[in-house]
Amino acid sequence: MTLVGKKAKDFTLPDHTGKIHALSDYLGKFVVIYFYPKDNTPGCTVEAEQFRNSYNSFADKNIIVIGISGDSTESHARFIEKYSLPFILLSDTKKTTLEKYSANETGGKRKTYLINKKGIIVKEYLKVTPKTHAKEILSDIEEKNF
Repeated sequence: MTLVGKKAKDFTLPDHTGKIHALSDYLGKFVVIYFYPKDNTPGCTVEAEQFRNSYNSFADKNIIVIGISGDSTESHARFIEKYSLPFILLSDTKKTTLEKYSANETGGKRKTYLINKKGIIVKEYLKVTPKTHAKEILSDIEEKNF
């Protein structure tokens, strides 16, 4: 079931410092929310590095990048430090947000949503290739002018 065209489900989750973020905090901005299985695993590291390497392109377009997994805030802090990640990573240890977005299957699931300034999901990525994913999103944004 596609979520495109629907209002993105709000959440409140802590980042690596314990600061609470709600999706509703970012109304008025485009947001990329990417769900990934686990910090410091090969595919997740490649995906995070690609978002890091493309971060300035997202920032130039005023797009917030948020990664969410079931890992702890401490795990996220180590992951951010080890790979110099400049974007937000949120911890969903109870997996409530992962469930809301159907990203909680066994072993975790890569899924990404592009949310417009009004909080509506305008694009979903259900099959993610970690090495090219960030550039794919940027290309879609430029081509489609969401």
